[in-house]
Amino acid sequence: MTPLFRKFLGLNWFLFANIVALAIFGVFAIYSACWMRDDAALANKWREQVYLLLAGLVVFFVVSLVDYKWIRWLGVPFYLGATGMLIYTTFFGVEINGTRAWLNVGFTRIQPSQLAIAGGVVALAVALSTLHKLHPVFRNPFVRLFATAAIAMVPFAFVLIQGDFGSALVWVPVVGAMVLIGNIPLRYLVVIILSVTMFLPFAFFFGLKDYQKKRITTQIEMLQGRKVNILGEAYSAYNNLLAIGSGGWGGKGFKNPDTVNHKGFISPDTAINDFIFPVLAEVWGFRGSLLMLGGFLLLLLQCLHVAFHSRDLMGRLLVVGVVGLLFAHIYQNVGMNLLIMPITGIPLPLISYGGTFVVVVLFLLGMVQSVWIHRVDVAVAKPKPQLRVEHLD
Repeated sequence: MTPLFRKFLGLNWFLFANIVALAIFGVFAIYSACWMRDDAALANKWREQVYLLLAGLVVFFVVSLVDYKWIRWLGVPFYLGATGMLIYTTFFGVEINGTRAWLNVGFTRIQPSQLAIAGGVVALAVALSTLHKLHPVFRNPFVRLFATAAIAMVPFAFVLIQGDFGSALVWVPVVGAMVLIGNIPLRYLVVIILSVTMFLPFAFFFGLKDYQKKRITTQIEMLQGRKVNILGEAYSAYNNLLAIGSGGWGGKGFKNPDTVNHKGFISPDTAINDFIFPVLAEVWGFRGSLLMLGGFLLLLLQCLHVAFHSRDLMGRLLVVGVVGLLFAHIYQNVGMNLLIMPITGIPLPLISYGGTFVVVVLFLLGMVQSVWIHRVDVAVAKPKPQLRVEHLD
């Protein structure tokens, strides 16, 4: 049996089945959101999702079967390359709906901010696991914390400049989770959390644009039962809630024309990605939504199981960073449609339509599989040859 085939058999197949099940559920959700569209290109987005998933699965298997120790040497170049593309896009990228976050590459369009956060997870894993070995000065927790902040701050700042508040917000739980595992004393984290909380009012009044402030205040007013303009700033929030609530327990059924989405009250451009949750909640109801969230919970728990069995700190940091990223996207996407988070443009992993994001998520889950496959260090586990001594009579 070849080593490569042995690795293939050693995949966490339960985790893989979980990923495939969520991806198939996502294809049906996208089909439910776009099958009725008059625009043929929009009506066939589910087909594009299938092709993207197939391409992403190729990346998944390649990354899974390669030992993740490669990031010790290629992690920093990957991070620098992704961040360089992000900076270039900030000034010369394609602007869509007020956000300059896309880059035309040949026949396709990519979103470098998603590549940057994947590069950030890899770079942070390398920094937090190896810096203290390079020089005694890096054994100081404050110095390592400063290095971590420097790695995360550059892509975070440029994503904010692009106007993509949702993608910038993802960095917070990712960095927080990795720092927590990266041997930084808890007292440092408490001070950081308290300091950030103290400056949140300043960020709201001086850092957000007027339309971003309006999104937050509108949702607070809706939660308080106040009158809002459902034809203006509260349009999306109101119709999303209407779709979720009207689905009831069992949903309205597949291809039912009597849905909020079918009647056009959810934008066709966002129904397949940012607002995919109201669509599937209306079609399959509470039980379908609960099934999807249960699948996500199982996925996150399996990733944490892999982290516990990692052979080293770097593998643990990688997996925890991926868990932080997935949890942030799930919580923010579902939460903004339930009025517990502000509405931001952020997709639901493996469910929403998306080019770069689909491939990046499968790349990161491939890293998780690589940590599982290579959880035993062959160099350490291999028994040393014993010196045989023969006694001569």
